[in-house]
Amino acid sequence: MEDDYYVSSDDDYYDEDDDRNNMELLEYVENYESLRPEAPTSKVISKESLLAAQRDDLQRVMDVLSLKEYHARTLLIHYRWDVDKVLAVLVERGKDRLYAEAGVTVVEDDNLVSSQFSSEVMCGICMDEIPSDQVTIMDCGHYFCNYCWTEHFIVKINDGQSRRIKCMAHKCNAICDEAIIRNLVSARDPNLAEKFERFLLESYIEDNRKVKWCPSVPHCGNAIRIEDDELSCEVECACGLQFCFKCLSKAHSPCSCRMWELWCQKCQDESVTVNYIAVNTKSCPKCYKLVEKNGGCNLVICVCGQPFCWLCGAPTGSDHTWDSIAGHSCGRFKEDEDMKLELAKRDLFRYTHYFNRYQAHTDSLKLESTLKKSIQEKISCLEEKELMFKDLSWATKALYRLFRSRQIISYSYPFAYHMFGDLFENEMTAEERTIKQNLFEDQQQQLEANMEKLSLFTEEPFHEYKHEQIMELRMRILNLSTLTDKLCEKLYDCIENDLLGSLQWTRHSIAPYNSNGVEKASELMVSRDTTTSNYEIDLATNGLSEAAEAYA
Repeated sequence: MEDDYYVSSDDDYYDEDDDRNNMELLEYVENYESLRPEAPTSKVISKESLLAAQRDDLQRVMDVLSLKEYHARTLLIHYRWDVDKVLAVLVERGKDRLYAEAGVTVVEDDNLVSSQFSSEVMCGICMDEIPSDQVTIMDCGHYFCNYCWTEHFIVKINDGQSRRIKCMAHKCNAICDEAIIRNLVSARDPNLAEKFERFLLESYIEDNRKVKWCPSVPHCGNAIRIEDDELSCEVECACGLQFCFKCLSKAHSPCSCRMWELWCQKCQDESVTVNYIAVNTKSCPKCYKLVEKNGGCNLVICVCGQPFCWLCGAPTGSDHTWDSIAGHSCGRFKEDEDMKLELAKRDLFRYTHYFNRYQAHTDSLKLESTLKKSIQEKISCLEEKELMFKDLSWATKALYRLFRSRQIISYSYPFAYHMFGDLFENEMTAEERTIKQNLFEDQQQQLEANMEKLSLFTEEPFHEYKHEQIMELRMRILNLSTLTDKLCEKLYDCIENDLLGSLQWTRHSIAPYNSNGVEKASELMVSRDTTTSNYEIDLATNGLSEAAEAYA
């Protein structure tokens, strides 16, 4: 069925005359979207759902290993809140190795102090004799006075190390009980104890490779959690911002994160201006000001009055004929300088080529955004006429397909600039680069041509058409939308497999193609537990707000 509307060839363009009687194709096109696999899901973690998200992962580990909450938290912080990693280490290395690497010490008897100590105990830090009721022992068996413990905890919290505070004993890797830390510190400084609680809460985002703050400015206060192990994906926050989860820049596929970073630097850097100066200006040999030639004669005169030769930059006399300049001869060929000039010209021309096309499609995308309102007005006009043809969703879907393909084409130019430039010069021979560039540009041009046709169709005044004309336009747009979608997918496949996939020494990954566009993260459902106090909810809300403000 697919071959009825899609032919992989150099003439891979939409033909208006081939679709008039193809009703089977229409049925396929309308159901095409439902045939695609779902993209990896993502969740929005708001201020209210942060505590619930953390509790969910803690409970999973607590249930499997029969641990207390602070032991489970210690394990998850050590393994960056990756529950699957915790379980994998448990299976591969065993429980003892799992606990030892994370600094978890599990004891069966909770009454060590009352059973082990006499009336007074010597603290190993301050060396004072301390009453046993003022001494605290950790699960690892080491004990010190409450004053020394408190000082230790305060220093660690103020140093930002509160997520994994280790025992004070020499070479002890055990992590201290967070309940003990909380009680001792709150007795001295309640505000610092709240700070400790916030650090533990924020660990779920700061230490979790699958959770990141939304990079919106001003900050929306949300974080995004992805369920898939592949971090090279693009998501949309509840605030509407679409961004790359891996590098937190705006969504930029089919560019890799490194390519997009280099492109942004290139666009903002002064190196392009420097290239222009090198190509189009010369320095005066007397005052060293830059001079730009505005005529055809190679004898130029600076504003300071110094004449010099444009060809070599050397000072001359002011008299000259058609074949010579007074007091000067520049017949010697300077190979190095000439080569540098040619390279600068070539690089500037190449950058300008890709930047102009990138900017043109970016501008077109901004202008076409006004089409949404126009399409809605046309649909409303047809609905008022109460035509027999009721389904007009094809118009809005075509508009979305246009936006999506325009965005892809726009970012394909920065990709091509780096893919076939100096970034991978050691990965391909000149011949291989030419073959791959031709392959890429053929597919890029096919997509571009069909996208422009789709743009023309969406601008047609179909609200003024008769029913038969609307049906015909609908068929053309549906065909063209599906073909554009397939060409986008084909371009991504070429980039992932034929271009980036063939690299041997460097690894660049891009967000996979999603026909439905950047996935919008869904709200994480909060099931408020009866054991969750109002204080904990308030702490989660306030903690996330402060952390989000600090991030912004």
